[in-house]
Amino acid sequence: QAQLVESGGGLVPPGGSLRLSCAASGFPFDNYAIAWFRQAPGKEREEVSCITHRGGSTHYADSVKGRFTIYRDSATKMAYLQMNILNPEDTGIYYCTADPYCREDPRYWGPGTQVTVSS
Repeated sequence: QAQLVESGGGLVPPGGSLRLSCAASGFPFDNYAIAWFRQAPGKEREEVSCITHRGGSTHYADSVKGRFTIYRDSATKMAYLQMNILNPEDTGIYYCTADPYCREDPRYWGPGTQVTVSS
């Protein structure tokens, strides 16, 4: 049974940093792309970043380019989203997802972790 569990969310002031973690199990991790989505109140769900299987390629939303970094570790079946220079518009629930490809509607989703950027 595929499972994704996020951690690392919390409250951070503007300009701060957070690192989100995603623990994966129950599917062939190396054969799946990992993407982070976020859902802010009153806004549509947005793909923040995606990394292809084995980390061959990464993609970022324009709103986070230069501030966020996605990476993965095959040995531990973990994925991460390093978020720097956070601003209030980054507030939302962040979901770790997995699918053979980077796509709009991934196959597997984690329950999400709340990120709040506020002073």
